[in-house]
Amino acid sequence: MDHARHRDRSAIVTGAASGIGRATALRLTGEGARVVAIDIDKAGLEETVATIERGGGTITPVVYDLTEPGAPEAAVRAAAELGGIDILANVAGIMDFFLPVDEVDDETWDRVIAVNLTAIMTMCRKVIPVMRAAGHGSIVNVSSVAGIMGSGAGAAYHASKHGVIGLTRHVAFMYAPFGIRSNAVCPGGTATNIGTTAAPRVPWAYERFEKALTLAERTADPDEIASVISFLASDEAANVNGAVVTADAGWTVA
Repeated sequence: MDHARHRDRSAIVTGAASGIGRATALRLTGEGARVVAIDIDKAGLEETVATIERGGGTITPVVYDLTEPGAPEAAVRAAAELGGIDILANVAGIMDFFLPVDEVDDETWDRVIAVNLTAIMTMCRKVIPVMRAAGHGSIVNVSSVAGIMGSGAGAAYHASKHGVIGLTRHVAFMYAPFGIRSNAVCPGGTATNIGTTAAPRVPWAYERFEKALTLAERTADPDEIASVISFLASDEAANVNGAVVTADAGWTVA
């Protein structure tokens, strides 16, 4: 780990209470960044904070539901106290119980789209003006292999993750003149607690998905994905903008 890679930089990380979000907060602070960590899970966020503080890192927790109107403002206020916003890592996400179109209920659809896509847009909408004023910034959004294929999850998850890629590319194109980069990471299977919203509810549909899931070579450790996020957020990736980086152990080329 390069302990100077993000020295004197401030970052916002969503979904920081567990999984890839926690790993990203740990990695960024370990590489010198000051991190604002946002999540709805207070207990999980407290564990992230304790781990980082034991290691001497700087982290500010913000307990908020990302779908609530005040979440982006709370994160930005906390980041301002740390010196600004150099990095935004939109990691938070939930699954959709592998529900196909003719089975998905409105509640699941609305919640998945709200967390996985709309929350990324609202965070970007609040953060981009700060980055524009500073003349620089890096946004890294976590999509999924489900954002580039059709067989990884249910209808809502696929729609949300395809949307993340479209939003990422739009931001990359529109704000490049202001020194802002925007890239997406597409993990494959990763050892996180997203499984709480992944329990399949429709047997026949999951049987279809299983055919694709068997092509996944391995399950990633969250830090393996966090390392990609850190790279894309760093100056080492200065010429990388609008990229969609798969980190799936070759699942999507099978």
